[in-house]
Amino acid sequence: MGTDLKSVQALSSEEAADELERLAADIAEHNRRYHQDDSPVISDAEFDALTRRNAEIEARFPELVRADSPSGAVGAAPAEGFAKVRHGVPMLSLAKAYTDEDVVDFLERAKRFFARDEDLDIAFTAEPKIDGLSASLRYENGVFVQGATRGDGAVGEDITANLRTIADIPHELAGSGWPETIEIRGEVYMSYAEFEALKARSAASGGQDYVNPRNTAAGSLRQKDPSVTASRKLNFFAYAWGFSSEDPAPTQFDAVRKFGDWGFRISPLMIRAGTVEELIAHYRRIEEQRSSLGYDIDGVVYKVDQLELQRRWGFISGEPRWAVAHKFPAERATTTLRGIDIQVGRTGTLAPVARLDPVGVGGVTVENVTLHNEDYIAGRDSNGLPIRGGTVERPVDIRIGDTVVIQRAGDVIPQIVDVVLDKRPADATEYRMRDTCPVCGSPATREINEKTGRPDSRRRCTGELVCAAQAVESLKHFVSRGAMDIEGLGAENIELFFNSGLLRTAADIFTLKERRADVQRALFERREAQAQAREASKGAARKKVLSAEERTYEGLDKLFAAIEARREPELDRFIFALGIRHVGDTTAAMLARTFSTVEEFVSVGKAAAAAEDPHTVFPSINGIGDTVIGALCGFFGNERNDEVLKALLEQVRPKPYVIDLEAGSAVAGKTVVFTGTLTRMSRSEAKAMAERLGAKVAGSVSAKTDLVVAGPGAGSKLKQATDLGIEVIDEDGWFIRVGQG
Repeated sequence: MGTDLKSVQALSSEEAADELERLAADIAEHNRRYHQDDSPVISDAEFDALTRRNAEIEARFPELVRADSPSGAVGAAPAEGFAKVRHGVPMLSLAKAYTDEDVVDFLERAKRFFARDEDLDIAFTAEPKIDGLSASLRYENGVFVQGATRGDGAVGEDITANLRTIADIPHELAGSGWPETIEIRGEVYMSYAEFEALKARSAASGGQDYVNPRNTAAGSLRQKDPSVTASRKLNFFAYAWGFSSEDPAPTQFDAVRKFGDWGFRISPLMIRAGTVEELIAHYRRIEEQRSSLGYDIDGVVYKVDQLELQRRWGFISGEPRWAVAHKFPAERATTTLRGIDIQVGRTGTLAPVARLDPVGVGGVTVENVTLHNEDYIAGRDSNGLPIRGGTVERPVDIRIGDTVVIQRAGDVIPQIVDVVLDKRPADATEYRMRDTCPVCGSPATREINEKTGRPDSRRRCTGELVCAAQAVESLKHFVSRGAMDIEGLGAENIELFFNSGLLRTAADIFTLKERRADVQRALFERREAQAQAREASKGAARKKVLSAEERTYEGLDKLFAAIEARREPELDRFIFALGIRHVGDTTAAMLARTFSTVEEFVSVGKAAAAAEDPHTVFPSINGIGDTVIGALCGFFGNERNDEVLKALLEQVRPKPYVIDLEAGSAVAGKTVVFTGTLTRMSRSEAKAMAERLGAKVAGSVSAKTDLVVAGPGAGSKLKQATDLGIEVIDEDGWFIRVGQG
């Protein structure tokens, strides 16, 4: 950038607009060369000067900020969360076909539906089904303005800044003839080469391990710092569209070809065919090429080609009738099991994991697979009956040293599906699950299932809140949306603060502000490490030096404020946040409604734990049985949990649970059903709100239902309510009804 440029203060509005347009194009091109091609043509200092001038102009002329502004791309400040985006047209799933016969049936259904149309020539498209993350890209007048995840199909997450870092996604459409507004849809994925390179970079820096390209792409796409997404080199194939102000073309095939003209990457393996024989033959060709493509696919998608016929055939149960995904069978490989490790989850589950000689399955190197539980390893259930192959006389168990057959179920989760007994070594011994936690040493037990009378399939550590292996996951649960709902204290920050020694139990969360300097230091060190990793991934030999602005975590005060705001949580949220085994949000609400105050809840819990028969102390509550009572007694009977809970209650004061049965509650005594997608509250939040107002929440519609709250996507429950003449309102109507509109 030359030195003869006008100062930002001297620019007119017209000059600023022209320069922002030029800077957006230049910065986008340099980003592509730097992040995607690894062939920069300017220095870092020159690039920084471009982005700095762009930011200065935008600050002086905020009304001129472009939809494709570089400020929203690489290097944007980390977001505290992702905004919600309602799709103009729902992002639906596809029906599945697993055999050639299923494909024949799909075409026969099409012929039957259009049987009255004489001489109708129905064409179909066939293309690989990319195993990645679906994304929807909104373009207005050819400019990329917003991108979102699939989410629940109706509402996704706004990941515009991250999608802008992907070279395959044009910031402006090329060519001509595109609709005024169109949502281009496709799949974000990571190539095998980039996945292996990322694993190598992470291993060299002592970072995390990565399981497979799909999950890694998902994590990369949802990074709060877009520059992290950029460093992962993701790709995108365009294959469909959602809302569009006009049809891109009369047919599916021609529309996708247009996407290519507009600057998108489209599959070269997409064809148009007229017979089932042609479709299946193409499926076989793609299956043969699968291992050489360089990225994951898990099947072939067939669609009716003519858009008018697609509209006529329509949808059923949230799926288009006019499309089907012909899935590939899971890929298998053989390797040797070298050891069995135990991992401990949030609820204390001891999960055995097999360590394998590395083996390639479907383009991914597999080194570890789940062994589920000790019964799975033994090859028989608690009654001694075989659960996987073999006979009662000789059940097939899994031993260290065995040659095992690995399968990637659904081409994502690897598992052992068989043992090659002929290759079992003479010194292979049966595996015995330990009865103590490998982390904290607490007893690890198998509970008795009250319904079956048999031991549970999983063994669990009884250490609960004091077990370090459970601590991080428990803390993540404690701050999650359905529990304490502390904004800004997500999984990434929980792990950071725990590993930095700033958090050990939930009580520590509420003293973080007192250790502000330590929190600031931990956040800075993470940001510095991320910067170094980015430089390393670019092949840079220099050390990245953070600026004073980069050393400051601008969300710190907001984080502390969010923590302070949760010092008086609702009692049911608090009980749920404790993470007691078998106590979900519904059970937590029952307990809160029964005991009303945290003091009463703790008092009865301790008394029940100390009693010879807890039923003599614990009240009879409809919907709560021996399993929950046993879990509560186990929790309150653990002295170490008592210490943790006492420290927590010195920091927080849960509100008494009060049911509003006054005249002001318009729903008191009524039975309410929530259905469809809720956008202003989660389903658990809606249920808790209704119960506090004295309503009963039911899961199904019947003649006893008084009110149905229906969001987008409501299906059979809405129809039942309409047929029965039951009052139906939307989510906004609910808030108005309860006086919070």
